[in-house]
Amino acid sequence: MTQDLDPSLDIYVRAALGKKALGIVVLDVRALTSISDVFIICHGRSNRQVMAIAEHILEYLKKHKIRPISVEGMKEGHWVLMDYGHVIIHVFYESVRYFYDLEGLWIDAKRVKTESMIKLEEKAGGKHGQKLDF
Repeated sequence: MTQDLDPSLDIYVRAALGKKALGIVVLDVRALTSISDVFIICHGRSNRQVMAIAEHILEYLKKHKIRPISVEGMKEGHWVLMDYGHVIIHVFYESVRYFYDLEGLWIDAKRVKTESMIKLEEKAGGKHGQKLDF
């Protein structure tokens, strides 16, 4: 993880991993925008999974006394945007994620791996001899 980023960023990733969010990408957007420091992008394979991931993130972070400024898109389950101020979490339905291609729009943002992502990647690499697609 980038040393100058807040190490507590990993709690947001752990929240998403709690409901098996797929394709997690953490983008450091500090040099590119003033709206946030970090975008976390992930997806689910169904509307229900997207809603379950978003609900789990809300509950997990609430237990840690972290509340969102706003949440949009929860009812549809296509693209849930969760604004925590310095962190914005995007939970997509898989096809919607690739249609909007936020990673492509923010191509100049540095990709970051948090502690949980590194541990999960090492664990998967040890079992299957390959890295996970974050």
